[in-house]
Amino acid sequence: MAACFSALLQTGATRADETVQKPLGVVELFTSQGCNSCPPADAALRKFAARGDVIALGYHVDYWDYLGWKDTLGSKSNSKRQYEYAEGLKRRGVYTPQAVINGQSHANGGRYDEISDKLARDDAQGRGLTVGMTLTDLGDRMRVTAEGAPKDGSKVHIVLVYFRSHADVAIERGENSGKNITYVNAVLDYQTIGMWEGEGLTVDIPHSELVAKEADGCAVLLQKATDGGHPGAIIGAAILPRQTT
Repeated sequence: MAACFSALLQTGATRADETVQKPLGVVELFTSQGCNSCPPADAALRKFAARGDVIALGYHVDYWDYLGWKDTLGSKSNSKRQYEYAEGLKRRGVYTPQAVINGQSHANGGRYDEISDKLARDDAQGRGLTVGMTLTDLGDRMRVTAEGAPKDGSKVHIVLVYFRSHADVAIERGENSGKNITYVNAVLDYQTIGMWEGEGLTVDIPHSELVAKEADGCAVLLQKATDGGHPGAIIGAAILPRQTT
């Protein structure tokens, strides 16, 4: 589905009313309502989202639907992103709950402390988010800007991720039958809208686009591609509305 957006390359100073975002990192959880190992990971993602310094996104996959419960937030495109990560990380398969950290490494999504350590290690070693981004709500649209350049001069994909910030789901069948689980930042759609080569970048996202997707939030990722064209390291990220502690 084509996105309705405008993306402009420009230079210029950050406005005083804009807020610079340079989070500690990005955690992408691949989960399923039909997986009985996933609730602890869903709880960990809620914890990451509440921290304010981590962009936390939940991708509900559809390959466990056959177990008796169709994930109400699941999609083939979310499963596709996980399989693409598996190719980029040189893994033979996928699993749930899997957390991908900064597009570069993975861990069991329920291991909050291990994921936190990976985020801190990436940041300390300069392998985390190195590009600061700004965001402004302009009323009818949201504007995201970035300045700087990838350290290695590589081209970077601009990825928009639309999500539902909160969903309470009563699961009636399958491995989690009888449970009521709260999900945060559940991804509804994501799109690569262009390439960034390190010049000044401005992306305008109409509020109407979120309404059309039944989303109430959006994240923008600056993500490298691997040699094989799969999603790789994330070097910059911003989230709308901004997470707060």
